[in-house]
Amino acid sequence: MIKKGLKVRVLAGRDKKKEGEVIEIDRVNNRAKVKEINMVKKHVKTTKEKKGGIFPKESFIHISNLKLIDEKAVKKKEAKK
Repeated sequence: MIKKGLKVRVLAGRDKKKEGEVIEIDRVNNRAKVKEINMVKKHVKTTKEKKGGIFPKESFIHISNLKLIDEKAVKKKEAKK
């Protein structure tokens, strides 16, 4: 089960084979936000309080395209090499 704070690997899409940490989960739509994965550009209008511009931010990716990385198993593989 994928939970917030766990490391995952992307299985499909433009960020395939990249790894990152889950920062947010949307259980209703079966989607998750992963740090530095599936980056999109958000256009923000200038207000009195904030300066506008184009800012990169993470977007949701479907949970079926993520694989949980077992850190213990990865360490065992590295030790055998």
